[in-house]
Amino acid sequence: MTGDKRVFIKTFGCQMNVYDSERMAEALAAGGYSETTAVEDADLVILNTCHIREKASEKVYSDLGRIRQVKEARRRQGQNTIVTVAGCVAQAEGAEIAARSPAVDIVVGPQSYHKLPKLVADARSTGVRVVETEFPDQEKFAELPARTTPKSPAAFLTVQEGCDKFCTFCVVPYTRGAEYSRSVSDVEREARKLVQGGARDLTLLGQNVNAYHGAGLSGDVATLAGLLRHLVSIEGLVRLRYMTSHPRDMDDDLIALHGDEPKVMPYLHLPVQSGSDRILAAMNRRHTADHYRRQIEKVRTARPDIAVSTDIIVGFPGETESEFQATLDLVGDIGYAQSYSFKYSPRPGTPSATLGNDVPEDEKSERLARLQALLMSQQAAFNTAMIGQTVDVLFERKSRNPGVLVGRSPYQQLVYAEAAATMIGEIMPVAISLANTNSLSGTVKLF
Repeated sequence: MTGDKRVFIKTFGCQMNVYDSERMAEALAAGGYSETTAVEDADLVILNTCHIREKASEKVYSDLGRIRQVKEARRRQGQNTIVTVAGCVAQAEGAEIAARSPAVDIVVGPQSYHKLPKLVADARSTGVRVVETEFPDQEKFAELPARTTPKSPAAFLTVQEGCDKFCTFCVVPYTRGAEYSRSVSDVEREARKLVQGGARDLTLLGQNVNAYHGAGLSGDVATLAGLLRHLVSIEGLVRLRYMTSHPRDMDDDLIALHGDEPKVMPYLHLPVQSGSDRILAAMNRRHTADHYRRQIEKVRTARPDIAVSTDIIVGFPGETESEFQATLDLVGDIGYAQSYSFKYSPRPGTPSATLGNDVPEDEKSERLARLQALLMSQQAAFNTAMIGQTVDVLFERKSRNPGVLVGRSPYQQLVYAEAAATMIGEIMPVAISLANTNSLSGTVKLF
């Protein structure tokens, strides 16, 4: 049903925020809200924020400045606009957002967005501003409406939230709370709904997804491997992925599953963060560089062609040149297909923010440049090795170029190929002829 009110949602950060934004839109649809891509047309504006990256809150405040002008312009035309800040910045800085940004009507944390329809209705009727950043007792997933048709044949599904690891640089335990896993039956119900709506590729999401420990179907506690083994039986579901994992929770059953189950894609995102054991200890990562190497060796024994990606932080407090070199050595040993690397920046409220002994900014930048040059060369080499091969591509959407579709390989690479729009949602063999650092191009092989 097309609503008589419009909502504009801007999503920052990770795939879990993408999932959360989709769920917020679905919850609001029952109240007559349909999505718009133009903030000027929106009766409700939502910024779904991320607190992981540097200057995250500054980007939010910058957007809020522009949104305030839109809100005032609409008010002069007799139109009311409700402005909401959601997500992890909202959780971490709720009171400050309310104090600094008078245009904001609602601040809601990631554990409370199931309350959003009521919060919006109350704000519209009473004009009272609200900050909702508690960790509610009830399960938010049970309060959300049933899934609607997914926007793409590749969909996200959150199965686990929060983290108990308390890495010293990370805000997740403070913004998302303790680890919580949805039950197998709950996940299966949502997965089936997504597949019935056209999804063929599901990525199971969690801040620490391989620590999944949801209630099983027989009163037991299911592991992530057990959950995946159950979901592969869903008819019409052809691809399964999961992220983000922790090296300490990569158990042998999950590793073996990559070799045993063809529906589990040959892609693993396993953040290492550093190659130095001293830095890893200071980060409270609970694994060593050698342990990480052994885990990757096991995974590659189970599935030799697996594509591995990672996260790395450069310039953690006190990091020496030799410790940074240990990171370069580890990257050289592993060989990554994809990666995400960043300069360390302190997150308020985390233990590492009080360590001092900061690495000078110019050294961080120089180290990051060296690291990224190595990582990009590895990614380019991985993609170049695909030239001449034929890979199965799930086409997800049209590209900007007429007559060209965009899809993904089993290894999570973007693939471009000329194809009819009717092929969206289909898995087709594509002969790869061109490789860039971030994508592949090829020709659909029709038989």
